This record gives sequence, structure tokens and C-alpha cells, in this order.
Amino acid sequence: MEACKDKIRVGVLGATSYTGAELVRLLCFHSGASISYVSSQSYEGKALSSVFPALSGICDDTLLSPQEAAATDADCVFSCLPHAASAELLLPIIDRGIKVIDLSADFRLRDANVYKEWYCDDKHPAHAAPHLLEKAVFGLCEHYRDRIAGASIIANPGCYVTSVLLPLLPLYKGGVKIEWVIADSKSGVSGAGRGLKQNTHFPEANENFSAYSIGHKHRHTPEIEQELSAAAGRPVTITFSPHLLPVNRGILSTIYIRTDSSAAECADIVKKFYSGSDFVRIREPSDLPQISSVVHTNYCDIAFTGGGGGQPVIAVSALDNLVKGASGQALQNMNIMFGLKETAGLLR
Repeated sequence: MEACKDKIRVGVLGATSYTGAELVRLLCFHSGASISYVSSQSYEGKALSSVFPALSGICDDTLLSPQEAAATDADCVFSCLPHAASAELLLPIIDRGIKVIDLSADFRLRDANVYKEWYCDDKHPAHAAPHLLEKAVFGLCEHYRDRIAGASIIANPGCYVTSVLLPLLPLYKGGVKIEWVIADSKSGVSGAGRGLKQNTHFPEANENFSAYSIGHKHRHTPEIEQELSAAAGRPVTITFSPHLLPVNRGILSTIYIRTDSSAAECADIVKKFYSGSDFVRIREPSDLPQISSVVHTNYCDIAFTGGGGGQPVIAVSALDNLVKGASGQALQNMNIMFGLKETAGLLR
């Protein structure tokens, strides 16, 4: 796809992942961006549309190797590569002064030791670029717009993380006294990526509903706690319990909050905080968020209910894990970085 000089030239690493294909689809209809290249280690030399036939006639570009991509000109590069591999392959691109938006976890955690505990293994024993962690900006658009606007490295938040932080951060920033939080979250199967795993194999996931990585074992837990602690100005811990839904896409989080504030008070704080945000919608307790209302959109719907009589306030949030939870939020970050309208390419 030929880039226009007046458009942002964009490269996509890992374009054959679910998030990569979703990002390409969004970029192809973005009036202010043009795809400079698409890249894939596994499908190098093939047309992207041969891997995803739905993109035929939309993006038929030939997939470059990551090495070829690193030497190709672009104004902004999105990385949809796996954790650990992403930072390593982004280094030569960052060294060339190109802005990057990383959809992996490689730049989300500010402490390299915490990153090592959760993401490193024998193949990747340490973070590839620990010196860049302080430079990276956590790309939760509604909370860090000013920093995102001047950033050169964006760490796109995790999908579960976005669904939990959007309802909670305004409360912590607003000084609401919170004793504890339990986040019970459910995700569609695409959240696990395209790689084959037994629990996401169709006979295992279909007509099933299961919990996994519970008991402070899920990788998104330190990411959530990092941001809540920064907002509260003190250490915050959370009980996070993820579940696998037998649907393709979408996340629904039910969050139990032990607080003296009422559900109505919490809703009012959150509604005021997001009054200038196009992609967060506050719903009434009689109209709780649901996945079907947000799939294929960049919206996050939030409602508050419960509370009173010593019972916890309950926040419910819903978003599309591939859009607001990944590629849509990444595009929103690009819009902010380059001074475009935040909704560009995301609302029609």
C-alpha cells in the first residue's frame, strides 16, 4: 500500500496476529494514516490477505521479515509481537527515532525486576531494554493523554487491565476510601492469541466456562496494581480472577469494591471524570454493560450498582478485547501522539 506524504506512515510488526489483523483493518480506513509495511516472521513473503482472506482488496501487502521491517521507513510502528520478543525487535526501530506503540507487556511494567518475575524464561532471561522502561508511557488514553502526546514509546495496556482500570482509577484518584477490590473478569477466546493451546481448542472451550491463573497468578495482576498504587499514592493489591468465555471476543468484568461510598457516588465520580472522553460510556444500574453492546467498537461501558448495608459496591465494565482492549486503544494512542482527533479511524 503506497504511503501518502501527508499521512502518518505506519508499520505493523506481527500483522498476522489477531491484534495485528485488527489493527490493519482499522488503519486501512483511517484518513490520516497509510500503511508503510506489514511484517510477520511466520508468513514472510506471503500476502497478508492470503493469511486473512477478509482483508482481500483491503490490504494485499506482502509481509516483510522483522529484519526488513526494521530498515523500512515509517513515522510510527505498532508491535503486535509476543511478550519478550517485542522489545528486542523494536530496539533498532527505536534507535532510528521512530515512534513505537507496543501491544505486548514489554514496556508496561516500570520495574525490570517485576517484569523478570512475570515474563522472563530461559529463552528470554532478562528484559531486552531495561533502560527504556522509564521512558515508556503507559497508554491508557483517558488517564495519560498529556504524557502520551509527547511520548516516543507507548506501552499499550492489557485488555483485562483496561476493563479493570477504567472503572477504578477515577475512584482512587478522587480519594475514595477503598478497603479491598475483587475483579472477576471473563474474556473471549481471542484474548489468548492465535497460538494453539489446549484450553482454547474448540472442543475444550466450546460450551464451557472456566477460571484460570487465579490466586495472584495472572500476568495482568502487577500491571493493574502498579497503576492503582500510583493513583492512590500507596501500595494497592487486588484479587484478580480471569475466566475464559466460549465466545470469540469481548471482556466483561464484575468488580467488587469494599468502600463507604455508595454506588451512586462512585458512578457520579466516574461519570464526571470521563465527561470529555468519547469512548467511555456510563450506564445506569438498570442497564448493565454487556459484551454484545461493545464488540467491534472502541467503547468501554461501565455501570455501578450494589452497596449499602455493608455490601460492596459493584462495578460492571464491558469492552472488546481486540479493539478497546488492544488495537483500537493503540490507534487511539497514535492519534494522540500525532495530534489527530482522538476518534479518527475509530468512529464512522
